[in-house]
Amino acid sequence: CRATHGPAAMPRTTELSVVVPTYDEVDNIRPLTERLFAATKKAELTADLLIMDDESKGTPQTEKIVAELQNEGYPVKIHVRRKGEGRGLSSAVLLGFEKAKYSTVMCMDADLQHEPESVPAVADPVLNGDGDFSVGSRNVDGGEVAGWTLTRKIISKGATLLALPLTTCTDPMSGFFCIGKKTLEVGHAKCNPVGFKIGLELMVRCRCKKVVDVPITFRDRVAGESKLSMKQNVLYLQQLVALYLDMYLVPIVLLVLLVLYILYYIAKEVLGLL
Repeated sequence: CRATHGPAAMPRTTELSVVVPTYDEVDNIRPLTERLFAATKKAELTADLLIMDDESKGTPQTEKIVAELQNEGYPVKIHVRRKGEGRGLSSAVLLGFEKAKYSTVMCMDADLQHEPESVPAVADPVLNGDGDFSVGSRNVDGGEVAGWTLTRKIISKGATLLALPLTTCTDPMSGFFCIGKKTLEVGHAKCNPVGFKIGLELMVRCRCKKVVDVPITFRDRVAGESKLSMKQNVLYLQQLVALYLDMYLVPIVLLVLLVLYILYYIAKEVLGLL
């Protein structure tokens, strides 16, 4: 995506809250935390980490690891959503953003497919005031995907093409993104937190005008199992329909009315000739 620069940028902030939704990601919590804070320290950012964990068999061990990391001085917290309190990645992210300490918030995956070393670069456009929304993109110059099969690449490309009328972002499927809470307030109440594509949902609902792509390398999962399923693909299609209606409802209604008027006019002329 290309940012459209308007008035003078806001002063840079260096405070960042990173929200990571998890479900049975025990093996990834420690390396994620250590690598994340090594990267933010090097970039001279003041950061904290909020683990949003949907209760699973791995939750007790995850809580134990977080407690150990806290004792070691890492600014990391965990919020466990017990069964019955809500489930799913998107709703976990939105709740995490509400609970986040700082006014600039970031979402990334727990499985290390999003490299923690890329966090400062992905956050930079929002921290600098150069963008409303920044995305870690696999599809911009300098970005890449490591270890994907041809089939997976084709499916991803197709999903991206379906979203192109909604945003100029080169990677609207990305779950690695940054947004300010003020921008979030614009569309938070309208968000429908289903499926995995919460980044696309926020870009559309929050009417983000200045979206900035940042090249990243998307790695294979380091540990654990993928949560993607056919159900998620169906939810994505449902999400697209809702977002198209939100973005283009007025033009769609006007087009339908125009078509109906043309059909009425044609019918009237034909009947008048009979």
